This record gives sequence, structure tokens and C-alpha cells, in this order.
Amino acid sequence: MIKSKRITGAALAAALLATTACVTNPETGEREFQTRTAIGAAVGVVAGYFGGDLIGGRRDRTEKAVGAGVGAIAGAAIGQYMDRQERELRRKTEGTGIVIERQGDELLLSMPAGITFPINSADIQPQFYGTLDEVAQTLAAYPSTLIDVYGHTDPSGGDRINVPLSQNRAQSVAGYLARQGVNPVRIATQGFASSRPIADNGTEVGRAQNRRVEIRVVPNTDQG
Repeated sequence: MIKSKRITGAALAAALLATTACVTNPETGEREFQTRTAIGAAVGVVAGYFGGDLIGGRRDRTEKAVGAGVGAIAGAAIGQYMDRQERELRRKTEGTGIVIERQGDELLLSMPAGITFPINSADIQPQFYGTLDEVAQTLAAYPSTLIDVYGHTDPSGGDRINVPLSQNRAQSVAGYLARQGVNPVRIATQGFASSRPIADNGTEVGRAQNRRVEIRVVPNTDQG
């Protein structure tokens, strides 16, 4: 598992340009170390996740969340709140293959599709239920956050297959989190198909890294 440290500014770019990662080969099931050489867009992609707005727009999402009783946090309490949540998520997902990135007060959890879903399927693999249970319990215990779930694929098969597959995988994870007690008002989903790669699609290892579902956790700072 990658044990990711908090990354900010230039350090984020440097880490993405050459990150040594321990990944699971989807064909053999064995763990192996790879140096992730970022393609040109990779830095902008991750920076875009952290710097972009929430799916559906921040104002609309936060208004609905506050209206549904989702609390907001402000000031110095935000960092402390996210620090505690990050520590708990790292502890509960250690050794599972989930990668956690942190910038500022946002978290990005990346789950390789090879351990989350069967090939060409949006049905979560039963052996991953326990890990998602731990993630859901932590997210439910920190209700003053909004959650985006992103689905990603590699280009194999084309958009006709990959667009709905990425959307369905994001919805599967979001639905599972909601069934485990995470308020669905906090959650939104989007499938990006192969449009946001983080590795080279010219290799199988790179394509395996690009097949993933991500959970973005953002503090709700709107007081309503």
C-alpha cells in the first residue's frame, strides 16, 4: 500500500512526477513496486480534484446538506476535524490497497478497480465489503463533510462501454456507503471514463492504475 503523506503545492507536483507505488498486479494478484511516471496531465488532474468545486456546485450541495441537518464547521476546527478523520481512515485502510492523498483540508481516497470490482462489472467484490465498511463507518462518524465519488476506467473498449461503467461503479460505491449509514444527502457521483488518467495507458500496469474509484472528502464550511 502507498502510505501517502500530506502533500501541498510543489511537493504534490513532485510526488506525482515520480511516485514509487506498491500495486497489485490485476493478472497475478501479486504485490509489486512500480515507479509511477506521470503523464503530462497528471499534476493538473489531481490539483483539479483538490482545487475544483463539488459535483453539482458547492452552493447547491451545501444548502441541501445544511437543510438536511448536516452540520458545518469553521475556522481552526476545520483542520483539526480533517486531521482526525484522516488518521482514522489511514489506520482502518492500512494494507488494503486504498491510497489516501491530502491537500489542505481535503482528502482523496483512491481504490484500484482490480480489488474493488470484477472485470467489466459494477458489482462490488464481496471480499472488499469489509474495507468499505471501515471507510463508511469513518465517514459516518464525521458527518460535517461532503463526499464526491468518481469512477474512472482505462481507454480499452471505448467510451460506449467505459462511460456507463465508470458511472455505475461510482454509484455502486456511493450506494454502499449510504447503506452503511452515510447520509446520502452528503454524496454525489460522477463517471469520468478514461478522461482523467493518472498513469501511462501504454502499459498494463498503467492501465490498472487508471481503473479506479475515488472518494473525495470535503469539509462542509457553509453555515447556511
